Amino acid sequence: MKIAQVAPLWERVPPPAYGGIELVVSRLTDELVRRGHDVTLFASGDSQTLARLEAVYPRPIRLDPEIKEHFIYETLSPSLAYQRAAEFDIIHSHVGFWALSLASMVSTPSVHTLHGKFTRDSRKIFTQYQRQPYVSISNAQRQADLNYISTVYNGINPEEYPFIAQPQDPPYLAFLGRFSPEKGPQQAIAIAKQAGWRLKMAGKVDVVDTEFFEKEIAPHIDGQQIEFLGEVNHAEKAELLGNAAITLFPITWQEPFGLVMIESMAAGTPVIGTNLGSVPEVITHGKTGFVCQSYEEMVAMIPAALELNRQTCREYVENRFSVTQMVNGYEAVYEKIIKDRSRNSRLIRALKVS
Repeated sequence: MKIAQVAPLWERVPPPAYGGIELVVSRLTDELVRRGHDVTLFASGDSQTLARLEAVYPRPIRLDPEIKEHFIYETLSPSLAYQRAAEFDIIHSHVGFWALSLASMVSTPSVHTLHGKFTRDSRKIFTQYQRQPYVSISNAQRQADLNYISTVYNGINPEEYPFIAQPQDPPYLAFLGRFSPEKGPQQAIAIAKQAGWRLKMAGKVDVVDTEFFEKEIAPHIDGQQIEFLGEVNHAEKAELLGNAAITLFPITWQEPFGLVMIESMAAGTPVIGTNLGSVPEVITHGKTGFVCQSYEEMVAMIPAALELNRQTCREYVENRFSVTQMVNGYEAVYEKIIKDRSRNSRLIRALKVS
């Protein structure tokens, strides 16, 4: 198949540090190339890929200080991809509503993977294009009435996360994610303090979250019980998660997936998470971690989580959340959409002849 992958311009593909969507796009794109597909990736010019790279903009837009209106540049990737629509059998968009109107104007079929949550306004936009094909990354994400072709869970390469059979001594809890209220770093700190555990935290602080970080997080960082590592690269991330006794995922919003959970389990570390969004689909309660109703319950489940089998956590990811499973799912989606489009075209031609 000739496939266009349309990535956001916010981060490089793959991201050097934090960037969930771009990591998924990278793994998907490269595996499709390995399977013999002809893939073109529309992304930032510094992206690294096995596919043919169409450099939409020289660098990630968040790193360009001259850009003040980022939303304008977010239209570049889908615009260029759909200008070349006739070259592809299918266009796979990862940029949300920016591609919807363009997809309705070309004969080449599209599929849209939804990577974020629905807001009141975005739900209105998506429902205007309700019949276009969509892929959800969890069943919990399906909060709008759309033409869902499948749920395809995000996948990683487990071999890129060294398995660590025994956590570091002295033990610590890990938190990895954006330092924003919905990711729950403030709750991770409260859990660690109530439980009397060390907590190592890593992730980026976006400009919009600077005030939150300075008021709610920074005062608790003492370098002893609460340690802030900043934004980490892949090797540092794998080491942080793998050496932890438990990873905390105390989100306060309807997380559509949450790569951190499967990255942690791949390294052997169980996860304790809040019962919101995709969490109960990703964690097997009592086997690879615990799904909790409150932060008090998360504290109470720490001793039980320490007893979970770390090898079981690893095998769970290998069998359910690998790149192989993810790409199998997307290949099936592409084949169905192309087949359906071809059948519909034949029916239309037949009706015109009759």
